[in-house]
Amino acid sequence: MNEENERNHGPQPIDAIMARWGISNHDLVDTSTEQLTHKQVQKARQGRQLTLKLMQKVGRALNVCIWNKLNAEQKEQYFEYIHKHLFTYAKGYDAQWKDPNDRYFS
Repeated sequence: MNEENERNHGPQPIDAIMARWGISNHDLVDTSTEQLTHKQVQKARQGRQLTLKLMQKVGRALNVCIWNKLNAEQKEQYFEYIHKHLFTYAKGYDAQWKDPNDRYFS
């Protein structure tokens, strides 16, 4: 396997999470205070390997974007995502992990 294929991991959990919450790439870029770009978000969703720092930046933007959609009661119960929930190649990723925020979609 060449280096290019080793750095492409296919669609990531963040892609499905963003779709479920109705969040676009532009929403994340717009919400981020850390100069996140559309290209970085697209790479994250498609599975291009990111650095830990960039995975965390994308995760923070995602959490803020979701937080802004919640009412006060929901905010108390919201589970914040971290990089190991969003990327299959992140250290500590668990394929069996169940999203505690599923309760918002039942």
